[in-house]
Amino acid sequence: MSNPAVQVPDLIPVLSAGKHRNPRKGACFMELAAFLAGERWSDHPRCTHPLLAALARSVNDLTSDTNRSRLAPLIPQVIGLTGDDIRIDAVIALRCAHTALPVASAERQCALAVSIINTERLLAELDGRPAGRLPAASRRALARAPYAARQAGRLVREVGISQRGFRRHAAPATVQCAVAGVAQACIDDPDDLLFDMLADAVRDCAEVVNQPQPELVAAWDEACALTHS
Repeated sequence: MSNPAVQVPDLIPVLSAGKHRNPRKGACFMELAAFLAGERWSDHPRCTHPLLAALARSVNDLTSDTNRSRLAPLIPQVIGLTGDDIRIDAVIALRCAHTALPVASAERQCALAVSIINTERLLAELDGRPAGRLPAASRRALARAPYAARQAGRLVREVGISQRGFRRHAAPATVQCAVAGVAQACIDDPDDLLFDMLADAVRDCAEVVNQPQPELVAAWDEACALTHS
């Protein structure tokens, strides 16, 4: 997959929550990604995987106005991260669930624990490996919420979930639950954890897609520096 053409604006719109009709009204994370990729103004551009874009929109909207500008360096990194591989959906859902599980409310913890187990089963099926033992990262995440992990173990059905059902319903629900869980968590700075969730998900996706884009990041960083100066 070749990198999409990147258009670096002379003046970067201010990142703000929600959709915007045009750059003069501001921009959300994905609207700026669409603009940089040379697509029409939209918060649902083709240049980014739909689930990663949904995560970026949610993090953008639930990050405080004070800290939202910290998300800007991540914008060029999502351009070109797309594809039909169900593993992309899986790594995004896992990253979100791993990040949110320890801090989310009790009712959300159970849903996130179920998501971790189901997602790992799906990945095991795709990779042709036994589904009985979870990878270390998921075991560590579940260990931080042992009650939710026990509940999830009882709730998860042995048959698991279909790829279609995972992509259409389970994975998007996991992202929504995780972002809301972090944003509403009783922690010192949820903005930090929201940033980490998105940044880590971008890196995870890049490993699956294998789409390094250093030139996009460099051009964007230069534009940001000029605008701030």
